[in-house]
Amino acid sequence: MASESKSFQAVSAPLPPLTIRVHTGAISDRVRRLLTWGQVVIAFLLVECTVWSARLSVRSRWALAAGVVILLFALADRPSMRRLGLGLPNAIGTSLVLGVGFAWCVLLVFLTRWAGGMVPANPLFPNMHMAWQYMIWALVQQFILQSFFFTRLEELLGSSTAVWITATFFAAVHLPNMILMTFTLIGGLFFCEMFRRYRSIYLLGIVHAVLGLTLSATIPASLLNHLRVGIGFLR
Repeated sequence: MASESKSFQAVSAPLPPLTIRVHTGAISDRVRRLLTWGQVVIAFLLVECTVWSARLSVRSRWALAAGVVILLFALADRPSMRRLGLGLPNAIGTSLVLGVGFAWCVLLVFLTRWAGGMVPANPLFPNMHMAWQYMIWALVQQFILQSFFFTRLEELLGSSTAVWITATFFAAVHLPNMILMTFTLIGGLFFCEMFRRYRSIYLLGIVHAVLGLTLSATIPASLLNHLRVGIGFLR
């Protein structure tokens, strides 16, 4: 018998390797979006629980939980300083934010005087002790509003839509104080648009504080209810 019949015929070319393709990119993107939505919903619910808690001790616990969770969520993906809005704006951004913000303050005082109102409308409110505390609180609010909520909604919905949704969230937190809801919706749209353009929360915090103090100085406490929201407004 010929020797060729006792051996396998040599393969002229190797078979191509088996390749299994898994679309991990699409899955990762989908999971990331779900996680981002989850962060937004959880953070908003924690803020609402804080605002609507009747007892001070319970409200303090909710506030602490909300602050810790939002901070952890905000820093979880190691964002850049610019993404968080912790850089300084350029000259144009500084001029626009401060110019528009302080123009609104002057307009509020002018309209109050034109309508025959007193300035200050509340002689004992606000005071200097409250002013510096409110300045810090305003900056914290801008971090929550812009560095957390806006950046995530921008990622999910696009920057233009995020401006409106974030401002609506900001106004909703001030329920049922309708005066504050109106001003916070208008102010929220301005704050978010300025953050979208210039990515800095520092000047926004300053303008936020000055506008809030101007409101408390031009609108009687009987209407403004000392800037209270949530369950505190109903008491």
